[in-house]
Amino acid sequence: MKHKKRNIPQKTTMSLKDNHTWKAPKGYKIVVLDRGVVSFNIPQSWVVANMEPFELNDREPPDDDARISVSHWRFPPGIDWSALPLGDLLKQSITGTSLTILERGEVIEVTRPDLQFAWTEHRFDDPVEHREAYSRFVIARSESVHALITCDYWVTDADRIRPIWHEVLRSLQLGRVIADPTRGVVLHRGDSPHPSASKKPSPQPL
Repeated sequence: MKHKKRNIPQKTTMSLKDNHTWKAPKGYKIVVLDRGVVSFNIPQSWVVANMEPFELNDREPPDDDARISVSHWRFPPGIDWSALPLGDLLKQSITGTSLTILERGEVIEVTRPDLQFAWTEHRFDDPVEHREAYSRFVIARSESVHALITCDYWVTDADRIRPIWHEVLRSLQLGRVIADPTRGVVLHRGDSPHPSASKKPSPQPL
């Protein structure tokens, strides 16, 4: 699973305020892009390997065995998306691949109060290392944000990576604005906490 040309990120460390609201399950950390436009949980050991496009790897390349890539787009609020079902949009976004697809999974659609998403999985033959691998794709949408997240991993790592994928989906948030990253999301009366703070994660389809 060869890595593309890397745009190595520069690391800056900031101290969190004592009253910060960042919460993630044990063993996970929170990835926040564009001040909250996209956020989700990922294992603490995963590393940022590239910035454009944004990529996370289970280990530093070239020793990695799994990769998550994220792209997102902003749109003006108030657009009626009902004529563009996410399942159809997902199918359009993953057609035209030159890979040898061995198996195509069904498209699974989920609706939450704050967003919708559709995801699927392909099993394919890696043309470089000649090993079977999986690609999982999700398109998620809130009122003014679309995000595409992909996850590539070897078939032999499926039992390890699939729970990570479902935590990404469970904790996924779109369209927030986080003014102070050292404090996190400022909750006001009536606001709901980040789903990653829940003691009982919502079940996700396998």
